Amino acid sequence: MIDAIPENVTRARVIELARGWTGTPYHHQASVRGVGADCLGLVRGVWRELYGYDAEAPPAYTRDWGETSSLESMLMAAARHLVHVKIADMQPGDVVLFRMRPSAISKHAAILVTPSSFVHASEGGPAAEVALSRWWRRKITAAFRFPGV
Repeated sequence: MIDAIPENVTRARVIELARGWTGTPYHHQASVRGVGADCLGLVRGVWRELYGYDAEAPPAYTRDWGETSSLESMLMAAARHLVHVKIADMQPGDVVLFRMRPSAISKHAAILVTPSSFVHASEGGPAAEVALSRWWRRKITAAFRFPGV
């Protein structure tokens, strides 16, 4: 966990930073605002902008890593660095993880920016703010808060 929380780590700051990633092209394993990011890269980038460093270096992963393993790697990494919150208690500024199929592992991450929308990066387009529709809500696996928020 973090030794000292910077003063500007607030819910409003997380939302502002997440929205700042909109328009960033999708790029597998990248985490550079305006240049390229995947869903994990977006969350890593917001963390880096909040705290000034990477929480940990992710291992190399393939595009289909969620189909080739039953290990909840993303969920475990989130639990190591973020504060778990009940899904019913998630708020704007929280990180949300999704399970894309009922039998699959959690393999998609986003940042909630309003009670009904989130920012995420997905293959096929730039990072965007989208509605937290019923379809997405059914896929939520877990919610986490950035430390100090």
